[in-house]
Amino acid sequence: MNGGPAAGGGHAVVRRRSAVAALVAAAALGLATGRFVLPPPPGVSVPPPAASASASASPTGATGATGVTGATGPVTTANLLEPAAFSPDVGAGQIRVTDRYGDGVYANPACTGEKTLTQTLGGPGAHFRGLMTSSRTGPGDPTPAADHVDQVAREVAAEALSPSLAQNFTDRLLLEEVPCQEEPPGHWVYGRTTTLQLAPDVTASWMGAYQGSLNTTGAAPVGKEPCGGIAVLRSGNHYGVLEVDACLGTAAMDRVVRTALSQL
Repeated sequence: MNGGPAAGGGHAVVRRRSAVAALVAAAALGLATGRFVLPPPPGVSVPPPAASASASASPTGATGATGVTGATGPVTTANLLEPAAFSPDVGAGQIRVTDRYGDGVYANPACTGEKTLTQTLGGPGAHFRGLMTSSRTGPGDPTPAADHVDQVAREVAAEALSPSLAQNFTDRLLLEEVPCQEEPPGHWVYGRTTTLQLAPDVTASWMGAYQGSLNTTGAAPVGKEPCGGIAVLRSGNHYGVLEVDACLGTAAMDRVVRTALSQL
């Protein structure tokens, strides 16, 4: 997957970095700035904020819910996001869904070296779902749209052997995204991490995406709305990555990520 937007509806040409150096830098950046936020460990209760928007006010924000339990068993297409999740921002009737199972590139950004899910985690295949407004898909893979402007979202989800391994996988997947919170001015950039928690083992971390024209300082602008973004999800032994290409702001991203997390 592409990993971020570019002005004019396309994608910026991004530089490759050493994967090891990028991950080390990501961890250091998180410790220094607090931008890198992992979900709370199992068993830790996080009180809900006064309103759902509170989770977006701080990278450590989290929300709680009752009656939600982590998933068990294998992932199926029933665990993937449906077009209705994007209403009213994108009409469900406009969205086509394409599915496949196997390996492939996911939403890891090219700024850390785009890899397949197996290359990152060493695990088996996963479910890939493309949601798009066109019937024209990419060559060799039906889940990306042929023209990026037609892509609404793309989700990748799979199951781990245990909830603890799923937690390990989501931590590693999130590390793939964090380096793109710091990019040279003019380059697309991710905003700070927002964490949602529906139960101790049902969590999501997402970052909004900002076009290069809004990046004037080497980081996401303060007080500006994102245009889509990326989310790393975990529910019990299920884990996944959701890349939203539709230009959704904070409230809409929060809604879509919550829906994907509940579905997973």
